[in-house]
Amino acid sequence: MKLSLIKTKIHNIQGNRVLLDFDLAALYDVETRVLKQAVRRNLKRFPEDFKFQLSKEEWNEVITNCDNLPENIKFSPATPFAFTEQGVAMLSSVSQ
Repeated sequence: MKLSLIKTKIHNIQGNRVLLDFDLAALYDVETRVLKQAVRRNLKRFPEDFKFQLSKEEWNEVITNCDNLPENIKFSPATPFAFTEQGVAMLSSVSQ
């Protein structure tokens, strides 16, 4: 994934610049559910300033403001995880 494309995937949520789980899964070439499983197996490594789950309201706002979200993602019953820069760095060590 090119840097310019990654920049388009960064969102400002809860005062943080974050990447969402499905975009990171694409970056790491894994399924989103596999990425989420790796995170859940390593929850102690992801404090709230590394990762948080979007509320329904936050997720609806992202859907409203972003035209380039995949259609299947928009209608998922689960809200995505959002990863800060520190969370992305930690994720790279647990998703391998």
